[in-house]
Amino acid sequence: MKVLIATDGSSEATAAVRTAGRLLRKEENEFLILCVAPEFSGRKADEASSHARSTYEQRLIRETESILNRAQRILAEQGINASTAARFGSPAKTILELSAGFDVTVVGATGKRDISKVGIGPVATRVLEHGSSMILVARDLIGENTWRVLLAVDGSRSSMQALRTMIDYCNASSLDVTCMHVVETPWVHFAGAEELFDVHDDNFPELQFNQQMEREADSILEHAEEELADYVLGHNRVIGNGNPGTAILGEAEIGDYDLIVLGSTGMSGLKHQMLGSVSAKVAAQAPCSVAVVKS
Repeated sequence: MKVLIATDGSSEATAAVRTAGRLLRKEENEFLILCVAPEFSGRKADEASSHARSTYEQRLIRETESILNRAQRILAEQGINASTAARFGSPAKTILELSAGFDVTVVGATGKRDISKVGIGPVATRVLEHGSSMILVARDLIGENTWRVLLAVDGSRSSMQALRTMIDYCNASSLDVTCMHVVETPWVHFAGAEELFDVHDDNFPELQFNQQMEREADSILEHAEEELADYVLGHNRVIGNGNPGTAILGEAEIGDYDLIVLGSTGMSGLKHQMLGSVSAKVAAQAPCSVAVVKS
């Protein structure tokens, strides 16, 4: 498995390098650290402009080499021998172009304890939106040797792909996984039904609907737990209610998780697109790392 880690030397990017090394450290995994420096913006083709461009590029080359060396040392301390690459150009465009040849693309985001910044930056947003395979928006981990993972499942092929990708790409034996399914608040109200049924009657339409959704949740979670059983350190379940994005973020806030894993597209119809519609929101607002697995 090939991992592309983008860094600009910032504290968020440094945290992403450290987290990627810990979560994705497997003997067969290959790592490439990428640093993209912005191109010189001067447009005049005169001698002064050429000299300014040359000076700018030499300075950026030195800074880029220093950034890459620091990131390389961080991974080396974890026993990972990573290659490096430096480019000039648009960071988002360059990362996306290279990421097509990688299984996982890692970008940094605001740290959990850095309350001065909110959400993720424009580069991470574009990579998350247009990237392929698995995008890891990495923040600092809480755990030292084992990590708590919140795995969002909705029964779709996308969420099962996210589960299997997590097992294949991450150090699964160090993961304590909580499978979460969100039962969306019914948007249909059976007008006048209260006059025909006792609200506690088993035949009450809304009660039947809720019971059906709960049975479906149990079935989805049971299937996910069966898939995880032989690979992860431990697993349990939680069922949320309401808006999926809000419920996932709420659980992440109270559960001290290190990582959220979810698919990029969910089921359609009654379940809307549970995971696809919330992945960007969760990645931007989560207090921990978020892995979005693309279909």
